[in-house]
Formats: sequence, C-alpha cells, structure tokens
Amino acid sequence: MFPKKSLGQNFLTNTGIVASIVDAASLSSNETVLEIGPGKGILTEELLKRGVKVIAVEKDRELIPILQKRFEKEIKEDSLILINEDILTFQFPKSIEKYKLVANIPYYITGQIIRQFLTAEKKPETMVLLVQKEVAERIIARDGKESLLSLSVKAYGTPIYIKTVKAGSFTPAPKVDSAILLINNISRDFFSTFSLSRFNLDREKEKRFFEVLHAGFAHKRKQLFGNLKAVFDEKILREKMKEGNIPENTRAEDLSLDKWRGLSEISN
Repeated sequence: MFPKKSLGQNFLTNTGIVASIVDAASLSSNETVLEIGPGKGILTEELLKRGVKVIAVEKDRELIPILQKRFEKEIKEDSLILINEDILTFQFPKSIEKYKLVANIPYYITGQIIRQFLTAEKKPETMVLLVQKEVAERIIARDGKESLLSLSVKAYGTPIYIKTVKAGSFTPAPKVDSAILLINNISRDFFSTFSLSRFNLDREKEKRFFEVLHAGFAHKRKQLFGNLKAVFDEKILREKMKEGNIPENTRAEDLSLDKWRGLSEISN
C-alpha cells in the first residue's frame, strides 16, 4: 500500500513519537478518542492499549480492509469503531457526551480541522495533533507575534508545543519537520466574559469577535487603527484605543487576546 500524495498521507513509523502523542492527551481508561486518518493503525494501536474507546475516521477506502484485519478483535469488542468518511463532513455521534481528539492529520487541511472542531457545537475536551512545526510555532506565537490563527486557537483553548518530530519519523518523509501540538481546556468560556449588552448569546459574541479580528488582520502591513476603521466609527475607535492603552500605530500581530476582547466590546 503506497501513500497517496493526494490525501496528504505521511505514515508515522516512529513508535516513540506515537507514545509521546498519546501521553500528551492524558488519557484515562474508558474515555472516547476521535482519531483522524488512522492510516495503517500505528497510533490506533497505542490508543487502544491505553484502554480507551476509539472512533477512527479514515477517508481512504483502500486502508479500511487493512485496518479491519489488524483490529478485528477490537472491532468485534466495540472498543474500535472504524468509519470510512471524510472528516470534513463527518458528524460526531450525538450519543457521546465527551471526547478527545488525537491524530496525525493531513497537513493540507490542518487549518480546516482546527477550525471545525474548535467551533463545533460538540467540542473535544482536548486536541493533540501532529502538525507542521512552522504551524505549531505560529499557533503558540513562539516569536512573540500573534496571528489570526494563534488568536483564533487561544480564544477556545490553551495551545502547548509538546515536542519537535523529525521528518524521518514518517514514510514517506515530508520535506519539513513536524511538531506535537496540544490544545487544552477547550471551551467557549472566553466569549461568555464579553460585556456586550446588545449580544445575549455567546454565539453572537463569538461572531463579533471574529468580525473584529479579521478586520484587524485584513491588511497586515497597515496599522491597526487603519484596519479597524472598516468596522468602527473613527472617533469612538480612537477614544476606546486610548482608554485601552493601545497606541494608534499598533499592528494587529502585537495585540494580546485580552486586548482583542476589549476592541470587540466597542459599541458604535
């Protein structure tokens, strides 16, 4: 079975890295874990050893017989549910109240997967993802500069860079190194703290936050004040930025999550 480039398949072969991924999830027996793209099952096997129930969603139909044969016993015992679907259209079972997401994901849909599960009605408690090293560093803002991606993740949870994974840990080896990224304490609590009297629902506050955030990053080379004039009255914006101790020449990447909350609370 040759990896399919069209599906972004890079099969993980380093068992030490597999153990590190599962360790990062802090699993307890009888928990439910959603695995995206189990491939040939190296991560699936380690998850099952920890006594959890695994829901594995695999898009590649040619891998399904391989997984069915390898995990015939676990499938019969209902400790593994194997689903041949595209994760981007997958509907998580309503009967399951809590779950964690642990996966070596196709890198070309990293952003889509993170957005899909952080904004879902039924969010995972924890996400442990194997992603490109550069993406993980951007999410934790290792260089001290925030981004649309890093702030979007931090609005829902706490991202932690666990460890670097060398390209040689995969077959075929990707052109870049990877990293284990943990996103912990996932919830919508951040939006509940907004003092927006005209918005009663957290969903409305969430929408407003991202409207302001996207406007702020719309033109990266522009100063924040210039970008935000698109969504705020200029006079009110100037006053509120002064109150919030935000200089007008600030750039979007230099603002913390709490400062973005303050800007989102401005009423025109």
